Amino acid sequence: MHFVEAKGILSSGNGMNIYRGCTHGCIYCDSRSKCYQFTHEFEDIEVKSNAPELLEKALRSKRKKCMIGTGAMCDPYMHCEEELGFTRKCLELIDYYGYGLAIQTKSDRILRDLDLLKSIQSKAKCVVQMTLTTYDEDLCRIVEPNVCTTKRRYEVLEILKESGIPTIVWLSPLLPWINDTRENIEGILQYCIQAKVYGVLCFGIGMTLREGNREYYYEALERHFPGLRKKYHHTYGYTYEITSEHHKELMKMVHKKCKEHGMVSNVNALFDYMHAFPEEKGYEQLSFF
Repeated sequence: MHFVEAKGILSSGNGMNIYRGCTHGCIYCDSRSKCYQFTHEFEDIEVKSNAPELLEKALRSKRKKCMIGTGAMCDPYMHCEEELGFTRKCLELIDYYGYGLAIQTKSDRILRDLDLLKSIQSKAKCVVQMTLTTYDEDLCRIVEPNVCTTKRRYEVLEILKESGIPTIVWLSPLLPWINDTRENIEGILQYCIQAKVYGVLCFGIGMTLREGNREYYYEALERHFPGLRKKYHHTYGYTYEITSEHHKELMKMVHKKCKEHGMVSNVNALFDYMHAFPEEKGYEQLSFF
């Protein structure tokens, strides 16, 4: 872990990455790709030490309230968050200034901030996005080794439901010949149904692989799924977007199940929902620090 002074915190789409890199160790992580130009080891987390101050400045300067999101480059509830608490400090600011929040994680550490999530929801809008990829617990521990398993994430979804906080499940990625099965997806969808999630976000049955990410993934295949690396090479070569041979039938099932149980599965509609800030009730310029 190392610290940097950042120049800004919010993207043009009002997303923020407090940290850069990740310690969850998911074997498929696209953020490892060389195109993101990491100048440090991926597990050596870069921390924006002035993130809260930058966020307060950004929130105070906005003319209109909006939803603040967390970027897809890293999880806001990695191991270092237990020690640093930067995500919580930023959530306190979002709550204090009356903005909305769309936050994405794989970790049950988010429950530490349940009080803030409930407060943000009561004043504006809070949407929690939880990634679920692998229903089988033993397989999940291989695919996503350093974070809580899918069953625990389902329990988090249940707690959020009971707290009145809407949730969206990211059903992605689905790895060919590993978790791209009907049994796996049906298990995850059943969790979604029981937790009454607002929607299921699935870009397709497959994954992405490019330089940096590909090498890390293939090394994991060698360790845990002997022979599968060769099958990937033969089938996909160096293709960036890898689509499962079961894509059509499984996507049809996803949309059908979601429709039957009142869950939104249209990708554009889900992003519109996450970006939509509720009707304003006034806006005061205050100072948190």
